[in-house]
Amino acid sequence: MTIHQNLIAGEWVGSDAIENINPSNTGDVVGQYARASVEDTKTAIAAAKAAFPAWSRSGILERHAILRKTADEILARKDELGRLLSREEGKTLAEGIGETVRAGQIFDFFAGECLRLAGETLPSVRPNIGVEITREPVGVVGIITPWNFPIAIPAWKIAPALCYGNTVVFKPAELVPGCSWAIVDILVRAGLPKGVLNLVMGKGSIVGQTMLDSPDVNAITFTGSTGTGRRVALASVEHNRKYQLEMGGKNPFVVLDDADLAVAVEATVNSAFFSTGQRCTASSRVIVTEGIHDRFVAAVGERLKSVVVDDALKAGTHIGPVVDQSQLKQDTDYIEIGQKEGARLAFGGELLKRDTPGFYLAPALFTEATNDMRISREEIFGPVAAVIRVKDYEEALSIANDTPFGLSSGIATTSLKHATHFKRNAEAGMVMVNLPTAGVDFHVPFGGRKGSSHGSREQGKYANEFYTTVKTAYTLA
Repeated sequence: MTIHQNLIAGEWVGSDAIENINPSNTGDVVGQYARASVEDTKTAIAAAKAAFPAWSRSGILERHAILRKTADEILARKDELGRLLSREEGKTLAEGIGETVRAGQIFDFFAGECLRLAGETLPSVRPNIGVEITREPVGVVGIITPWNFPIAIPAWKIAPALCYGNTVVFKPAELVPGCSWAIVDILVRAGLPKGVLNLVMGKGSIVGQTMLDSPDVNAITFTGSTGTGRRVALASVEHNRKYQLEMGGKNPFVVLDDADLAVAVEATVNSAFFSTGQRCTASSRVIVTEGIHDRFVAAVGERLKSVVVDDALKAGTHIGPVVDQSQLKQDTDYIEIGQKEGARLAFGGELLKRDTPGFYLAPALFTEATNDMRISREEIFGPVAAVIRVKDYEEALSIANDTPFGLSSGIATTSLKHATHFKRNAEAGMVMVNLPTAGVDFHVPFGGRKGSSHGSREQGKYANEFYTTVKTAYTLA
């Protein structure tokens, strides 16, 4: 089997490789992907540093053309790349294709942003002096991405980094390197100069740590666990570099007595269980007022009976497998913890067998949970949700905000008063009304507050806040 190599200084290199395994069928090897060493990573950083002066001053039409060609190829190959994504991560084929389309749209958006670079010209308070305010690239950007969105998250970090004239050292999650390798290959063939983008696949303890330790990495954008995020922050402070963190979530979805029951049920099932619950925006705390509680729980249980858990590539599958054995164990451990804490496992939670060996888990719905239980406080990152019964809207809002996280928050209600109040008072970076907590357009800002995020927002025009630095220049007329 061909080894998919690392890209360092414009050359494909590397022979030490690991297998990429399909979680829907553990006998299916997606491919072999190289592992970078400490020295490989240092060479990649040096290459990015050397390429920065020329790329940072490159013409906007050159950058536009490269990003646009990349977008066009991703969209033209959406079925192929979507299938690759579903094989290596376990999302259904429809979700895999949908995420691939989003990646293409992101590159297309930032191709346009290359032509919309703007600044300000202001008069000084002093006579005959002009002031120009411009944005310039930061330098070498380290990009570290997670396994749960293996093509969209790399796209929304790489595209703006290149758009604004930065060079990149990119480390994807070792569990799902296939889509990342494909994006890099497309960018190279689109005409990206040598050294501008470097791909270093491998262990976080080796590749990621080398990036953190390097004084030549000027900024790091990271999406992943809260614990690793803290390490990124500490290392970045030591080197006085910019850093951007997207970490955990324990997102609430509030259901009020006046909610449209069908809307509330569909939004809850989508938020909590689709993509196997492996989304930082998934709502694993469902906060329900007592007047609708019993009808809602019964309706969710009925809806879950119709949900098909099976091979991600099989037609008719609604939810694919958990990504790997380690994550499956974490999910089942939390199901056991919830039962020991006194919550009632009302539906699912059992391991499933299918035609192919994989990491299949029935969506688990807890009731009679309280907000102080571990299953209500800690991010599980799987198809596990807990229903918390509350008296009224005021108690629901209080519990929704009672969390160390603040990424996404949702509510189901037909009350304009409550919807408006919730949008203003939910302590989250993103708020959804009568919609799933997961699902953000590619051209709007993504991010949270509290323990979920640090730094400026990702996506859309707001991305320039991280990938550029502001310069103020004075000229005497």
